Parts: sequence; C-alpha cells; structure tokens
Amino acid sequence: MKPKVFIDGDVGTTGLQIRARLEARGDVELLRVAHEHRKDAGHRAALLNACDAAILCLPDDAARAAAALVTNPMVRLVDASSAHRTHPDWVYGLPELDRGQRDAIRAAKRVSNPGCYPTGFVALVRPLVRAGLLPAGQPLTLHAVSGYSGGGRGMIERVEMPEMADDPIRDAYRTYALGLEHKHVDEMRQYALLDNRPLFVPSIARFRQGMLVHVPLQLWALPGTPSVVAIHAALAAAYAGEPFVEVMAPAACAALDHIEPEALNGTNQMRLFVCGNEKRGQAVLVAQLDNLGKGASGAAVQNLNLMLGLPEGAGVNEPALA
Repeated sequence: MKPKVFIDGDVGTTGLQIRARLEARGDVELLRVAHEHRKDAGHRAALLNACDAAILCLPDDAARAAAALVTNPMVRLVDASSAHRTHPDWVYGLPELDRGQRDAIRAAKRVSNPGCYPTGFVALVRPLVRAGLLPAGQPLTLHAVSGYSGGGRGMIERVEMPEMADDPIRDAYRTYALGLEHKHVDEMRQYALLDNRPLFVPSIARFRQGMLVHVPLQLWALPGTPSVVAIHAALAAAYAGEPFVEVMAPAACAALDHIEPEALNGTNQMRLFVCGNEKRGQAVLVAQLDNLGKGASGAAVQNLNLMLGLPEGAGVNEPALA
C-alpha cells in the first residue's frame, strides 16, 4: 500500500511546488480536496485524519488550527509555516542540523519545516558555535537577499502582474522588516545556539527564486582569532557526507568574484562558502540555496520521505530536474 499524503494548502506557492514534486512520483498517493469542499472544515478534517502524513502549507494561525483538527494518532504532520518552529513538541525539520537529527525526524509525529533564511543562517553558524570558534554570546548580523517568491502568491502577483495590483512592486531591489521584528529571528537564535537575537536585514530582488544569506565575521574580534581555514574546516567536518549540503573548498572561494543567487534553483541543494581575508582578519560566510527548494518545498519533501521511510532524496528537486 502506498502511503497517503494530504497537502493542506496545495494552491499556494509552497504547496504547489510540493504537489508537483509528489505528483511526479509513483510511491505515494495524494489525497485532494475537491474544489467545492475547499472551504469545508469538516471535509478537510476528514482528509487530515485519513492520511498517513499531511503537509501544512498554510498561514501560521491556519496551520495551528489544522494541526488541532488531527485526532488520528497515526497521522504525521510536516508544517511548512512558521507556527511551530520553536515549539518544544515539534521536531525541527533540518536533517543536517546534527548527526542525530535524521533519526529524530524519522521517529517524529510532528515536524516543523525550517524557514528559508534560517536554513542558511543556522547551517553556517551552528557548527562554529559547537566547535568553539564562535562564542554563543557573539553579536551577529546577517544580510540576505531572496527572490520575490519568498513573499508568497501576493508578492508574486505584485511583481509579475503590477497592472492588476493595488500596490505593485516595480523596484529592482528592496530591503524590508526594518522594525527588526522578522518572525524568523527567534528560530535563528534558537537553532544557531546563540544567546542573543541576530540582527537580520532581509531583502528581495527582481528574480523569482533563489537566495543568498551572508554572515560577516570580524575574525580579529573573536577569541583566539580563528583563521579562515579553521572556519572552513569546522563547516566541512559538520557536513561531511551530507548529500544536500556542499561546503566549497577555500581555493574555490578565493577564485570567486561573485556568487549567483539563482544557481541552485529547482534543487534541494545548499552550498556554503567561507570568503575571507586573513591579512585583514575578516570573513563573510555565504549560504546559497533556492528559497523554494531547500528553503521550503524540497526540504518538506525530504522530511516527508524520512517520516514515511522512503528514500530521503526521492522527489526533492523540481520534476524537470529529476
């Protein structure tokens, strides 16, 4: 019997991409809400309790409400919203977080998919804190740029169909969340093992998907003045053997004159770079990923596979790239 999967919210940006990934496979059965029942809470509740696993692709409050509808103790949930990312009863769905995280996800009934920005930030910072190269109390700043699809269907329409929007977006680039209360910050602090909230400056640019997360480090201000080589070695050790995370070699980083935000689009891959200047005692850590891939839909499918006992890499990329 194929496991039954229900995507609650499969008409949104993330849900559509997850559905495309799963529809291209033959090892799961997708349950769908008929159009006439889309707003029928009873019908949705029945599907949520009839499946083996459900993926919640909903706004935060709606995701909490959907999770509360599940009364069948055998149903497993992956929440793609930010509603449960710091909740103690939900397992954080970043398999690469620690060596035991995959087993925790496999055993979990409730998994919260990471945010796209936190995926890059946590991947860069957590191994350095664990290795003692970066103090947990170190003040950190991250600057990140994402494709406009990170803002969901509403922002996509404001960019791609400005003539139809009340508040069109025609900018080439814009910084936002300047009140420094972005909902990803607590998630970043908790899973990067930091004592303090990082200062997060997000932005979007005029490309649909893809992202770069930058974490600048003043190496001379860190205890022991760790070298660029030591920083790279800690990341390489943390992700050795990981199929979806590549730590770029120092020589490759030194040869770069730019990093392309769209290079991994459609994939579940993430690349980590350590770009540094030993003479100046400075480095910038960069995570490159698809905000709709490893930052959302690809990661959700990866978690679903682990929870259902299926091959971890099945269907994690966009079907055209499979």
